[in-house]
Amino acid sequence: MISPNEGAENRSSFIHLPDIVASVFDKGGWLQSILSLEHRPEQSSMAGAVSISMQSDQPLVFEAGTGVGKSLAYLIPAIIHSIESKRPCIVSSNTIALQEQLERNDLPICRNLFREVPELEKYSEFRSVILVGKGNYLCPTRLANAIANKTELFPNDELDELKRIAEWSQKTKSGLRQDMNPVPNYDVWEMVNAEGSACNRKNCNPKTCHYQKARAEMRKAQVVIVNHSLLFALLSAGGLAPNAKGILLPEDFLIIDEAHTTAEVATEHFGARISSYGLDRQLKSLFNPKRKSGVVRKWAHPKQLQAIIDAQEASQEFFGYLAATRLAQRPLARISEPEWCEPTIVSPLKAVVQIMDSILAKIEDGAMHDELKDQRNRVHSYYAGIRRFIDLADEDHVHWIERSGRRNQIVTLRTAPIEIAPYLKEELFTEDRSVVLTSATLSIAQDLAPFQRKVGAEGKTAQRVESPFDYEANTRIYIASDIPVPTPEEAKLAIDTLIDYIRFCVDHVAGGSLVLFTSYSDLRKASDVLESHFLDSGRAFFAQGQGLSRSELSEGFRDSGNGVLFGTDSFWTGVDVPGPALSQVILTRLPFDVPTHPIAEAKSERIKELGGNPFAEMTLPEALIKFRQGIGRLIRQKDDKGIITILDSRVLHKSYGRQFLQSLPKSKFIRMCRTDRDERFRDISESISPSHRRNPPRP
Repeated sequence: MISPNEGAENRSSFIHLPDIVASVFDKGGWLQSILSLEHRPEQSSMAGAVSISMQSDQPLVFEAGTGVGKSLAYLIPAIIHSIESKRPCIVSSNTIALQEQLERNDLPICRNLFREVPELEKYSEFRSVILVGKGNYLCPTRLANAIANKTELFPNDELDELKRIAEWSQKTKSGLRQDMNPVPNYDVWEMVNAEGSACNRKNCNPKTCHYQKARAEMRKAQVVIVNHSLLFALLSAGGLAPNAKGILLPEDFLIIDEAHTTAEVATEHFGARISSYGLDRQLKSLFNPKRKSGVVRKWAHPKQLQAIIDAQEASQEFFGYLAATRLAQRPLARISEPEWCEPTIVSPLKAVVQIMDSILAKIEDGAMHDELKDQRNRVHSYYAGIRRFIDLADEDHVHWIERSGRRNQIVTLRTAPIEIAPYLKEELFTEDRSVVLTSATLSIAQDLAPFQRKVGAEGKTAQRVESPFDYEANTRIYIASDIPVPTPEEAKLAIDTLIDYIRFCVDHVAGGSLVLFTSYSDLRKASDVLESHFLDSGRAFFAQGQGLSRSELSEGFRDSGNGVLFGTDSFWTGVDVPGPALSQVILTRLPFDVPTHPIAEAKSERIKELGGNPFAEMTLPEALIKFRQGIGRLIRQKDDKGIITILDSRVLHKSYGRQFLQSLPKSKFIRMCRTDRDERFRDISESISPSHRRNPPRP
């Protein structure tokens, strides 16, 4: 858990925050007059709403269209309010890209503004930190323990890696695992990182322990940047002590950017995840019979070591049985019936916990005692978690098992809340405190109420402003009206027509085209047919599944200038390619998720039980948000121009299509079909820019 921000004495602000924020953001204000930044009325409106939320300690949901400049709109009020009130601000983002943007671009702009304006100069020395999980930091106390007990802890083939980490520890400034090249062996790193009770203020000196140093820096910072995963992992692990006012730190206030992912990420972390791989590693870290090593080898007698071996064998049998009986034909299986399996693993794990208790009773307080206590608690967590899962004890959760890994040999027990809203309401919205949730895509048909219900923020202040970009002048929208709906009867015709349209649309646009798919199967079929065509046309071609990471694909596409990128789920959000390198976004299908995942199934059942319609209340709203995210990839800066092409005729022919049309950035669009598309596409107006016009290659 994050440690408290200590020593904050005076918690009241001496200024009227909305007034000073207005002086920064209003027309002719300091942003415009001192830094020569463009005045954006939408940004000014958002900054004002954020400042009121912070000064009054009240939540705010704010949708800010692309180009509003929301980062500055919340950072400037947040820094001023943090310094005046002596309260830390937590900023959470969902992507590394936004974290880097805040640190490298936006916070330096804030500092420059404060330094240039005499009235703001006292805020210029604000501090910011990016916080990552404890397991990323090297702990010298645990490293020393590992070196002192290396014979018992590590087999011979891992001693060289321990030595390499020890040598690196003498010169590293960050102590972060990712800064070691090559990154350390996971098995060895697990024994020396800061994840565990042995890394604490009693055992570790903040001057030498990298995690304790990071905590000390965090306690001095006005802005603490985290990601959503860490935020909700900390909250689900217990967060603050009862009755404390704050989210992660006492009396802090919180900004959640990219808030459209809040419910999904929180759902992941407010459930349980117990894997066969993790349990096997944990038990073998106590004692590995093949390697004759482990943390208890020095203190356990032979019968106790045998009990640990018995637990390892029981674990393999238990998870192997689940794989053979529940997961033989499918990767996921929902569990809902009582007494669904024999609890053969429970007693052996309980015996290991008791062994750890008896060993701990013999060891004096100190770093090694803390290390063993931490190991004991981890085993107990597995024991209690598996027992609760077998008993289906969490009635408001959905339970399922899944297999994963390169050879599908890892079996994982999973649970998740069917409804996350009550959990988020309890964690974020029950106290009088400022929690700002913002994103470019929160509303459904300009209505923020569905999002508020989803995250437990019903009745809280909610506002939205449109994007300041000129979509009317700078975009054209095409919708294909004659592509068959991909029913089983017309599946081949549908994919063949889709591929033909993709080839046509890409060939007619000179800049880069991002083609978004809803299934990897469609992407692969289209890629097999079209890759050579695009390469022969002088276009760089990128597609998921070619061995490159998401960031490598995006970077290559951005650098190519006129490339073609085929992407599925993860490319509908977060891709930021300004300029003509991205001149067209093609949506191959409306992004409906089939509710086959256990979480979606359980939510659908709950909606039906309450007399609702799962499609209208769950499937359609989620598709609309993703649709807006997808088309939002096109215009990333003021002078961007381009084309949005939708290759799903359901937008025109289904009753729900009207809501997708309302989600477009402009009301005017152009229908096309195979008989007139050449004429329609050739009529790309000069306002979109001649650079986008391209004569298609001859057959």
